[in-house]
Amino acid sequence: MKLRINESRGDRIIRIILAAVLGAAAAAGLVGAPLLYVVWLVAAILALTGIVGFCPLYALTGLSTKAAGR
Repeated sequence: MKLRINESRGDRIIRIILAAVLGAAAAAGLVGAPLLYVVWLVAAILALTGIVGFCPLYALTGLSTKAAGR
């Protein structure tokens, strides 16, 4: 599995915004203790994949939101 960018710019922006929203909700105490760790983990994964531009799930399934040739 090669680490080629497989996310479009829009996909990356959406992931980063969702990560910020989830992180803010967790930091504000809107999420209870058992679910809090899951929310932080999902926010971290979304932020990391949004910044890097590579989604391992997309790679495993052969999906890509990036336009061909770019």
